[in-house]
Amino acid sequence: MRNEAEFTAFAEGSAKRLRQIAYLMCRDWHLAQDLTQTTFTKMYVHWNRITRTPGSDPFQYARKVLLNALLDHRRLRSSTELAVDRVPDEPDGAADPAATRLTLLDALERLPKRDRAIVLLRYWEDLSVEATAEVLGVSVSVVKSQSARSVAALRAHLGQEGRLLLG
Repeated sequence: MRNEAEFTAFAEGSAKRLRQIAYLMCRDWHLAQDLTQTTFTKMYVHWNRITRTPGSDPFQYARKVLLNALLDHRRLRSSTELAVDRVPDEPDGAADPAATRLTLLDALERLPKRDRAIVLLRYWEDLSVEATAEVLGVSVSVVKSQSARSVAALRAHLGQEGRLLLG
């Protein structure tokens, strides 16, 4: 790289500010550090092009790269992982099936009657979308949209348990 010293000076001078911006975006210092490093890596590869453009501001470019890195990170499945001190032997609720069943029944009760029927027919009775639509006398698109909304509502009601129970 021809301008390695220039890039190093830029990175050292803007690292703290970029890391702070990244933290404000994601509220996680470790992720902010990772995003900042990703930003510098991407900028290092294209540094000559960035500085060659007349009137370009490398810091403005860095903020844009940082935002794109955050958005890319959120799209990844691994971004939903949670760090824990120790991994449990069994998922929460697995030790007490009765409590799990009651929790799920309480969450189902919060759904409107037709939505509850769609969820039970689709996932408890394992009926197809078409069969569920026929039983309830609604269109296939209603079954698809309502089952997606209902499962999302169940996950919201159940919180962390919902992720374990509903996948």
